[in-house]
Amino acid sequence: MANNSYSGVKNSLVEANHEGEFGCSLKELRALMELRGAEALEKIGETYGDVPAICNRLKTSPIDGLSGQPADIEKRKTVYGQNFIPPKKPKTFLQLVWEALQDVTLIILEVAAVVSLGLSFYKPPDAERDHCGKAAGGVEDETESEAGWIEGAAILLSVVCVVLVTAFNDWSKEKQFRGLQSRIEQEQKFTVVRGGQVIQIPVAEIVVGDVAQIKYGDLLPADGVLIQGNDLKIDESSLTGESDHVKKTLEKDPMLLSGTHVMEGSGKMVVTAVGVNSQTGIIFTLLGEAEDDDDDEEEKKKEEKKKSKKVYKKQDGSVENRKKAKAQDGAAMEMQPLNSDEGADAEEKKKANLSKKEKSVLQGKLTKLAVQIGKAGLVMSAITVLILVVLFVVDTFWIQNLPWVKDCTPIYIQFFVKFFIIGVTVLVVAVPEGLPLAVTISLAYSVKKMMKDNNLVRHLDACETMGNATAICSDKTGTLTMNRMTVVQAFIAEKLYRKVPEPESIPSSTLDLLILGIAVNCAYTTKIMSPEKEGGLPRQVGNKTECALLGFANDLKRDYQIIRNEIPEEKLYKVYTFNSARKSMSTVLKMADGSYRMFSKGASEILLKKCHKILTANGEQKVFRPRDRDDMVKKVIEPMASEGLRTICLAYRDFKASDGEPDWDSENDILTALTCLCVVGIEDPVRPEVPDAIRKCQRAGITVRMVTGDNINTARAIATKCGILLPGDDFLCMEGKEFNRRIRNEKGEIEQERIDKIWPKLRVLARSSPTDKHTLVKGIIDSTVTERRQVVAVTGDGTNDGPALKKADVGFAMGIAGTDVAKEASDIILTDDNFSSIVKAVMWGRNVYDSISKFLQFQLTVNIVAVIVAFTGACITQDSPLKAVQMLWVNLIMDTFASLALATEPPTESLLLRKPYGRNKPLISRTMMKNILGQGVFQLVIIFTLLFAGEKIFDIDSGRNAPLHAPASEHYTIVFNTFVLMQLFNEINARKIHGERNVFEGIFNNLIFCSIVFGTFIVQVISTIPTSRLKFLKTAGHGTQKEEIPDEELEELDDMEEIDHAERELRRGQILWFRGLNRIQTQMDVVSAFQSGTSFQGALRRQASNSSQQQQHDIRVVNAFRSSISLYEGLEKPESRSSIHNFMTHPEFRIEDSDPRNTTPTPPSPSPSPTPSPNNNAVESNHLLPEAPKSATPSAPSSPMHSLETSL
Repeated sequence: MANNSYSGVKNSLVEANHEGEFGCSLKELRALMELRGAEALEKIGETYGDVPAICNRLKTSPIDGLSGQPADIEKRKTVYGQNFIPPKKPKTFLQLVWEALQDVTLIILEVAAVVSLGLSFYKPPDAERDHCGKAAGGVEDETESEAGWIEGAAILLSVVCVVLVTAFNDWSKEKQFRGLQSRIEQEQKFTVVRGGQVIQIPVAEIVVGDVAQIKYGDLLPADGVLIQGNDLKIDESSLTGESDHVKKTLEKDPMLLSGTHVMEGSGKMVVTAVGVNSQTGIIFTLLGEAEDDDDDEEEKKKEEKKKSKKVYKKQDGSVENRKKAKAQDGAAMEMQPLNSDEGADAEEKKKANLSKKEKSVLQGKLTKLAVQIGKAGLVMSAITVLILVVLFVVDTFWIQNLPWVKDCTPIYIQFFVKFFIIGVTVLVVAVPEGLPLAVTISLAYSVKKMMKDNNLVRHLDACETMGNATAICSDKTGTLTMNRMTVVQAFIAEKLYRKVPEPESIPSSTLDLLILGIAVNCAYTTKIMSPEKEGGLPRQVGNKTECALLGFANDLKRDYQIIRNEIPEEKLYKVYTFNSARKSMSTVLKMADGSYRMFSKGASEILLKKCHKILTANGEQKVFRPRDRDDMVKKVIEPMASEGLRTICLAYRDFKASDGEPDWDSENDILTALTCLCVVGIEDPVRPEVPDAIRKCQRAGITVRMVTGDNINTARAIATKCGILLPGDDFLCMEGKEFNRRIRNEKGEIEQERIDKIWPKLRVLARSSPTDKHTLVKGIIDSTVTERRQVVAVTGDGTNDGPALKKADVGFAMGIAGTDVAKEASDIILTDDNFSSIVKAVMWGRNVYDSISKFLQFQLTVNIVAVIVAFTGACITQDSPLKAVQMLWVNLIMDTFASLALATEPPTESLLLRKPYGRNKPLISRTMMKNILGQGVFQLVIIFTLLFAGEKIFDIDSGRNAPLHAPASEHYTIVFNTFVLMQLFNEINARKIHGERNVFEGIFNNLIFCSIVFGTFIVQVISTIPTSRLKFLKTAGHGTQKEEIPDEELEELDDMEEIDHAERELRRGQILWFRGLNRIQTQMDVVSAFQSGTSFQGALRRQASNSSQQQQHDIRVVNAFRSSISLYEGLEKPESRSSIHNFMTHPEFRIEDSDPRNTTPTPPSPSPSPTPSPNNNAVESNHLLPEAPKSATPSAPSSPMHSLETSL
């Protein structure tokens, strides 16, 4: 509760400063807003007097609102707070890193890497090691074991990379979502009166004292008290959980609360509480604290509960409401999502909870696939480890018949850790962690791009679901049409005018009534403004049908604004606002003589049934019989409707003063016996791009249905213009009434079988109510007639469209004409209200699906090949040809970068040429399976050829059966490089998944793809540069680095090259002369050889003890003599091995120097040689150490010996 008490202190300080400024304190207003109904009225009466008195105290005018002075607005913000609920803090980058580290495979890897690191620093004691088996060879060789840490460190580094990339992606997704949320907030504006002008301001700018205009469909952004209302009904279920609409009047209940929806009517209110002090804000504060409490320890929790109880007691008025709101499923979450990040987060949580129950199509398929692959990977890795361990144990303890000695335990543990790491690596490569990443990247990328296509995506998965859509139920007005309405035909004074008549041709009494009726019986928020650009069309603000009527008044050369100024909204006696049940709107005026006059407007065929009279050509009333009505329908309304015009009837009724005041609540008695003024035909032209968009949909296998409240003839005409109805098609057009009659049984219950008979052919549903729309959507979704379950998208703009939008797989709300309630229920907001934007959404949705499939095709090829190579390699050579670090590198580039490259492919029109995938189609199509297997077999053949015959093809040493800490061999480097480059080229292949031949088509349209492929290639080349070029890495077995050799020696070594070149030209005599000197040198070397016994001990241990020690000793001595002659060990040519010049030019060379490892003085240490490699390809007959193969003293690339050999 810290937040609350803190804000209380802060506010009390502020109030103290501005004590004399306003007549109401924040505390008083907050307490007032907690009351309801009679209690509230009593409190207002006691404390303030009435509502205008509250306005007075808040220094605002009920008619002109606030002055709008910046200083005044700022002062109000300081005293009463801003209309903004602070969002919950986003997760920090470190928190996201911590979350990414929770991945089980990564934890296993980290543990393995740490064990490997620890053991690499373990130096075994100087005991003899020949009883540890062949495999243990090379472990204690100092320079080799020095580099043992590299593998462990590299695995940890790879883990860090993977974690950072994942965390960064999560962070950018979060950031994007918040950006989206603030975009939605900025979009939401509210109508207030400031300085007598009606203006729209962003919701966050509303302050206490503002006079706000509220109308049907609004989501109230702040708490307030009603100043004036017309037929106002509010849905307070988001606060109270009660679904009944609450009637708001000045006499009974004037309290309006933020987060509630206006379901009917209109009015004005004075704002009394904003942001955290509003009812929604208070609940959010409590919810936020409840969440904080969860993080604290139990004791703290108890204290907090005690405190919160106190707070509940203080705020007694709405305690019950809040309890209800908390108890009700996610009710508080619906509160204010559009005007606060917090709300958005809450809404997102709510959505997340829903998606936990029912994942989107793609997520469901991917989860299933990932689990299957994971299980297979686990089995493979377990078998790999098992085989490696068994082979090692059998080889060491059975074939070599060695006992387990305590001294050898660390060496064996190192082997087992190595096997374990290989196993874990197989698992890591097998598990496609890139999949969730690819989905996220693809969706986030699409959402960003869809913004440009006028699709504001509120829920990520909606984007992907849209790709599977099979049906779209669209509104007509504003979506398929331009929503710019104009009156083009009129039936006035018994005459049908094909265009707007001249005012002179209409009787003046009729014209006056008509203009008065239009001016007062259209919402005062609707008006015609002057055009923004000169010569442009006048701007229409508010309800477009009403705008058409106001435009009609202007066309009749009359100004409706003069009448509105004479009769302001406050003077309207009673208003029956338009709703879907009434299909009409009526306004009552009290005349000077005490009589009442009511003006009505509405759907012509509905209102004409209530007309008993009609005005004639000379402006007099005459009886209007049912027969006349039928005539009028045939001759006026149907011809207008068949041209696609919307027909509206205008009528009026007078109530005499002598009859007393009628009972306004009995609507049926009021809305009857009307006199018809005129019938107008309103044109709303079809958007030019719509017919083409609908054609694309039909070609893509999506059925478009029109669901409208309009007349069936108008609807049919528009549907034909759009291309929804095609000549020769077998389709149904029906009205809501007929639809309801046909889907219900005798008991009046809806039956799915009955709906199934109708919906497949239904194309137009006219005169439909929002309930009909919901029934249709539900019927299509639940239908099992087709083999695939239908995926339905719905567009809606009205408050009552909420249920249908929620029920649909994807709900589209109109950004311009849509009410807040509709936006709230939707998944995507169309910022331009245009149907062709829906087609773009379909394209992006399919593109997401394809991107995931492309990545899958690529990923599975990598996984299958890597796992098989690691597994087979491990079984045959007791080691994985692809090392843990290498596989992690592959995993990183192949998972992360490939998912970025393939998930950002832009969509093409060709996506709309195929049918939707449907819910049950497997993720991996036959074509993809063919591609995966074909590419996999090709890669395996090449890799196994290189693995088992590579040393012969390239004439290099074999890398198989290398000892524990052996350096990376050229052989395995070739295998690794080939593997990675094959994956890179496969990345290009994976761009096409529908069997297209040309995989390069449009490759340069995606810069991200090109740069990733190119970047990966460069990094791969750099990463496999021989270590000799990277001097800072002292790699295993490389001995003396060039820097460690004195400069003089380096110069001499360089000179040698020239002498060797000249050697062939030396005369034979000189050669003999040198040979003599050579012998003397050898004898000197023998003496020194006997003096230093170390090298013999080393040589002694390198051989298996076959004959007696003495014989061996003799052989070693002879070999030592010979090796002293052979400075350039490892060269193929015998003559170059005994280079005479070198012995002459460098008489200081010793036997020790011929072994690069002994250039630095080292204490005598046992150094057994590695196991002989049976596959070595070098010519060993020239070796003067017959038993020891070439790898005994590897000529490592960075050793001076190596540089000499190459120069030779």
